[in-house]
Formats: sequence, structure tokens, C-alpha cells
Amino acid sequence: MNRSARTGDARRPAPPAASAATPGEERPEPVAPLPAAETFEDAGLPAALLTALVEQGVTRPFPIQAATLPSALAGRDVLGRGRTGSGKTLAFGLPLLARTAGRRADAKRPRALVLVPTRELAQQVTEALTPYATALGLRLATVVGGLPIGRQATALRAGAEVLVATPGRLADLVGRRDCHLDRVEVTVLDEADRMADLGFLPQVTELLDLVPSRGQRMLFSATLDEDVDLLVHRYLDDPVVHPVDPSAGAVDTMEHHVLEVRAPDKFAAATEIAARDGRVIMFLHTKHSVDRFTRHLAGSGIRAAALHGGKSQPQRTDTLERFRTGAVTVLVATDVAARGLHIEDIDLVVNVDPPTDPKDYLHRAGRTARAGRSGTVVTLALPEQRKDLAGLLADAGVRARVTPVRSGESALARITGARTPPGEPVPGAAPATPERAPRGGAAFRGIGTVPGRPGRARNESRRAAEARKTAEARKAAKARRKG
Repeated sequence: MNRSARTGDARRPAPPAASAATPGEERPEPVAPLPAAETFEDAGLPAALLTALVEQGVTRPFPIQAATLPSALAGRDVLGRGRTGSGKTLAFGLPLLARTAGRRADAKRPRALVLVPTRELAQQVTEALTPYATALGLRLATVVGGLPIGRQATALRAGAEVLVATPGRLADLVGRRDCHLDRVEVTVLDEADRMADLGFLPQVTELLDLVPSRGQRMLFSATLDEDVDLLVHRYLDDPVVHPVDPSAGAVDTMEHHVLEVRAPDKFAAATEIAARDGRVIMFLHTKHSVDRFTRHLAGSGIRAAALHGGKSQPQRTDTLERFRTGAVTVLVATDVAARGLHIEDIDLVVNVDPPTDPKDYLHRAGRTARAGRSGTVVTLALPEQRKDLAGLLADAGVRARVTPVRSGESALARITGARTPPGEPVPGAAPATPERAPRGGAAFRGIGTVPGRPGRARNESRRAAEARKTAEARKAAKARRKG
């Protein structure tokens, strides 16, 4: 079915699920894209948007913008691969705004819809598009979980041409009849692979089934796998395909390192990395371990803040703002925060706990080396984790340099900029409690360990410790799937 065949609001028939996801099935031949635009003027953007771009200091399009703008402005369905930080927000945002301009929305009935997987990404998309929407006289509304639903319903009743939403909260508003999608003419799915990872596909498909089929659809994803294929086959008509942005594993400006550490020394090394000069994002598996490590860093004199799904939206917003402004230099996070973070000039990402899935690795790595800048991704691995990590990196298409390190050694400092932490607790933080081995080890040898028994809590056998770690890893994986 091509765009000329769309008439009325008839829904597109969904292909059988089995056929859409069958491995080896060939995707329909992609439609030839229009020639790339060398400048924003060449793309044919309205004068008001060109003026706003200049005012925002945006002078030349990024590759994904240059490739997609002509086709998107022409109203064609677009399938694009692009990481956060590649410029894809404006790649879909500018055409969406240009094609919505001049069309007033009635109460509860937006004209354009952007679906995103997380609250943070919704906020960042809204912030990125606001100056351009203002230039065109368009009203923006954002609906996400974690904030009062009544205020969001009020914004929709007042009328908003463009709606940025997470699937769960939008489904709630639709169920309350506070939002109707029957007037939506342009729909964007941003980070569709993340929505699939978080289990949002049922909600996404229910929402898309409420959108008139004659409208334009644009789908952007860091990876184009079978889950994303389900959406492509069902909801995009003859999409123009733009795989112009490489995955994190193929970015030339990104270095990957595996630092092999011993269990008693792991968190001592992580603490020295956190004390480096410059901002760093550090990932751990669970909310508990994130909170505990953050408290330890603060007690060691390092300005750190925690970010995970257990934080309220105001707390998460405040944490991100303090990290952006440099009030804190270390962001300690779970995988919930691995997507949707748009923070400039992050040149180091540290996997304190190695990820358990290739996608998780790429999502974490995507926080650095953004928009052509350079960056380093470091993974701390125990000797027994090396084999599994090597397989994961191979699946992610990443070649990493392996280096045995110890806290205090020059190799750790050379790769990460690690240095001795200040030691004086930051204001309001409790001092870090030294944990020394009986024969005199480093001051900090691990979280929740007993001196002389690294990785094991008091009165815990080795078998019980291994069972606990396995259970924690499974719990973290389950939490990531639930979002």
C-alpha cells in the first residue's frame, strides 16, 4: 500500500504477527529518498524556522537531519536509525512542526504526536522543540508518568497542537477521555527499540490504532531489530529508510576499554575514577547499589548524585540539572537512565557493573561520543566475568582493549584520569567508612563486604553469596524490562 492509496480513516490491516517477525523475511523494497539537503535552506524549511535555528546557534544540519528533512517535509513515512545525540530530535521535530503549522488544535485533540519511552527523553524533546514551536505559534504539551495527571489533562483541554508523551500516561489519558487521537496527522516514535525493550509495544500499538491511518509516521531507533520490524510492517507505508547514523559500537570517536580488576579492589578503583577531573556517568545494576555507592562517593569528597526509577520526577529533574550545570560531577545510574539522557560533553562512561545484554551496553555507551565528539567507555570486569563480557561485546559489534588494573596504579589513571579522592566528605554527607583487610588493605574494598571476605556479607557463606548475586542480577533485568 502506498500513500496515494490512503483514503479516509480506514485502519491498515495488521499482518499476522508470525509473518512480521519471521527471521529471514525480506523487508519491502525501500522507497528512494529525496536528495540530502546540504543546508537548512535547501531542505525547504519555513522562514520562521530558519530564523529560529540561527537564534539557537544551529547553522548546519547533522547528517541524519540532512538525509531525512527533505523526505519528511514532503510528507513521506520515514524509518531512521540514529542514536540520542545524533541530532535526530530536530530531524523529526522540524518537519513535524513545519507540517503542523497553521492548524489549530481543538480541546483534547492534538494534531501531532511524539511517543518516547522515558520521562527524561520526553522532557528533553519538549525543551529542544519549544523555541521552534514558539516561532510557529504552536502549543506544546507533555504528558508523562510521575507528574500530576490532572495538570496534564488541563493542558490538553486548553488545546495543544503538538503532544509529547510516554505510552503509559497517554494511555491513561485516553482511557479517561481526556485525550483523543483522531485528529493526529503526524506521528513520531522515538527510540522505538527502547520501547520494545521496556515492554511498551502493546500500549504503543493500541495508541497507534487510534491514530488515522492516512497521516504521516516517522520511526527512529538506535537498532532496527525484529521488534521494531513489527511496528514498521504494521504502521509505516513505503518508508524512506535512512540508516545514516552508526551504532555506538561503530563510532570512530569512541574508545572501549575492559579493565580487569580483582573483587576486593573493584570499588576502590571505581572511586578513584569518580574522583577524576571532569564529569562521568557510572552504571550499576540495582537501585540499592546505586544509592549505596553514591553515598560512599559523597563521603569520600566526590560530588555524586543517584538516578534510577525509584526517584520521583522532580528528584530526577533536579539531579539531571545539577549534573548538567556541574554542581555534581558524577551521575550514578541504573539502566533506566541509559536512554534519553541528552547531556553535552560527557567524555567518560563507566560500567561499574557490566551490562548483561548487548543493547544495554550500546545504550550506556551512547551517553558519550555524541554529535562527533570523542569519548571513552570503560567496563570494570572481574576475572570470572571476562568470558561472558567478551561474548556480549562481540554481539554488540565492539572491540575493546583489555587491561589488568589496580587502584592507585598508573594504568588506571592513564585510561580514565583516575586520581585519589579528596577524602573530606561533601557538605551533608557522612564520612566513608573504611573497610580494611586484616593484613592491611586499601581503605575501601567493596560495598557490603566483610574484611577478608570480599563480595560476601557478614555470616554469609560463599554459596549463599553467589545465590544472592544471581538473584540481584535477575531482579535488575526484570526491573529494566518493566521500566
